[in-house]
Amino acid sequence: MAKTDPLKHIVALCKRRGFIYPGSEIYGGFANTYSYGPYGTQMKKNIKDLWWKFFVESRSDMVGIDGPILLHPKVWEASGHVQGFNDAMVDCKECKGRFRIDKLLEEALGIEVEGKTLSELTSLLQEKKIRCPKCGKSNFTDARYFNLMFHTPMSKTHNSAEIAYLRPETAQAIFIEFKNIIDSMRVKIPFGIAQIGKAFRNEITPGNFIFRVIEFEQMEIEYFIEESQWEKTFDTWLLDMHKWCHLIGFKPQHLQEKEHKKEQLSHYSKKTVDIIYEFPFGWQELYGLAYRTNFDLTQHQEYSKISQEYIDQEGKKRYIPHVIEPTFGVDRTILALLCDAYEEETLKNGETRTVLHLHPFVAPVKAAIFPLMNKEPLTTVAHEIYHRLKVLWNVEYDASGAIGKRYRRQDELGTPYCITVDYDTMDNQTVTLRHRDSMEQERIPLETLEEVLREKLNLRWEEEF
Repeated sequence: MAKTDPLKHIVALCKRRGFIYPGSEIYGGFANTYSYGPYGTQMKKNIKDLWWKFFVESRSDMVGIDGPILLHPKVWEASGHVQGFNDAMVDCKECKGRFRIDKLLEEALGIEVEGKTLSELTSLLQEKKIRCPKCGKSNFTDARYFNLMFHTPMSKTHNSAEIAYLRPETAQAIFIEFKNIIDSMRVKIPFGIAQIGKAFRNEITPGNFIFRVIEFEQMEIEYFIEESQWEKTFDTWLLDMHKWCHLIGFKPQHLQEKEHKKEQLSHYSKKTVDIIYEFPFGWQELYGLAYRTNFDLTQHQEYSKISQEYIDQEGKKRYIPHVIEPTFGVDRTILALLCDAYEEETLKNGETRTVLHLHPFVAPVKAAIFPLMNKEPLTTVAHEIYHRLKVLWNVEYDASGAIGKRYRRQDELGTPYCITVDYDTMDNQTVTLRHRDSMEQERIPLETLEEVLREKLNLRWEEEF
């Protein structure tokens, strides 16, 4: 990876090559919103499809749902989000900038401040004379809480009793369908419910590209268990999360585990371990694993007056299940994979090429097909190959520009292989297969091309696990 401000280069590549665009750019932008372009959309789909295959379809103890973004307002009262889903913030009196006070203090002092009261945070800010990141002055308001949920009126009257919230997490949509799943799907504990979907948080200081945004996507599981099994189940899920990281190609040296201290735990959690990643801006949370006890189902039983008990026919007992929750951020996964894969490589001839060493599982394009020159009969044969492969994988046809520039375009997209049709193809029915990472080339018989690509792409993960 480039040594100088690598995130800046990744952001530029994402826009230049159609991975991610700034939101509402033609109107001057809309802070901390982004659109996924054609290649980013395909990469995101690859990740979500693989996650669903790995964690849901390949297991007999998992089912999936797709819950709504807008839930009954009482859901968020029961879950504690209305009362407690807050960040402590301060405003700069000079430039009117608004900041999370914990981040201000942690970045300036290199300490963790979770668990401190508002007055303690304010005192620390004043005693240490922390400066505003925008204007450099030390003149802040006292710390106060700010609820992170977006809300919207449900009628034309704007009556406060008819306020709904955009969900800040996907988990609650799962919990409120627990009884329906039990009744309709013949599942037995232990089992899990998975969901992929959007969530929304009115973050005070989002940033670092798509790392922290106000609209994001989660891949989340609520795994229901007996209380006595929580430690063993927790360890098993943590191992499975590491298998996922390996599966999609993360470098092990860029990953660590970090367990939350008692004062850092969410109100529902008895134990939380994050898998953190070494981003260009430091070690930050990538995925999380939490033991939520039976807090959520107990709360929903109390607020809804509907029993959330599980009846164990074999054990002749009934209880409210406990929950292990593995959570995966889609956007953070994409950003971490881009950071992990990005390289500015100096070649033997002194040139520099930008390449994404993406695993074939997540690469938006699996192979690109080129005619050496944009002339017949090369173009006809190249089109034939393109249409043959298109039914198997997402591939591209490119006849524009010099062959070297076409290779460089695909390197920046992370395309694992390029296939070139040249005049030798007309004579001996072979094509050139070029490898992205090594840039080595080999001649492949045209009749075995699909078989060779299947083996090299190696898109079957079942054998490894």
